[in-house]
Amino acid sequence: MALAQPESGGLPSQRAAPARGSLATTACMETLQVGYLHAVAAAAGCSLAQPFPDNGIDWHVSHSAPGHTVDDEVTIKVQLKCTYQIPPRPPGSTFSFTLDNDHLVKLARTPVAVHKILVVMLVPREPENWLSASHDRLDLRHCCYWINLAGHPVTGRRRTTVRVPTARIFDDRALCDIMTRVGGGGRP
Repeated sequence: MALAQPESGGLPSQRAAPARGSLATTACMETLQVGYLHAVAAAAGCSLAQPFPDNGIDWHVSHSAPGHTVDDEVTIKVQLKCTYQIPPRPPGSTFSFTLDNDHLVKLARTPVAVHKILVVMLVPREPENWLSASHDRLDLRHCCYWINLAGHPVTGRRRTTVRVPTARIFDDRALCDIMTRVGGGGRP
């Protein structure tokens, strides 16, 4: 495709598609969801730690606030998942997401000393639709939803479908609210 000539000192009006790397799409999805988590944690004033080795939990998120009553700093564990098999902006109050039973057992354990949440990112199938940037913003497409699966039963032989609420968008305000509840001795 021919590029339009730039107007005096500007950029071309059409740009050729970039030569994207050959990294597997699933690996790129993992990187994208980590970037989303980092952005949310930064805006919420939280710190992140990645357990090594990973034992089925991707991240530890910690939050300090004067209102916490159980400790000066509280932590939750986060398991990230990303899929393009569920279209962005799912209709209805929930969407179905299937987990391996081993993962569900870890996330559903109760009681716990450190609460866990599942964060599911829904993305368009094509990576070129994952983000857009302009002078004043970087938009990640689309978003993450969160759920606390404590006490959720295993119902399938190898995998279990859980219902993730579409009202629980995982953003900085949601993370602050989660941490405030945990900091007061409650559940996420």
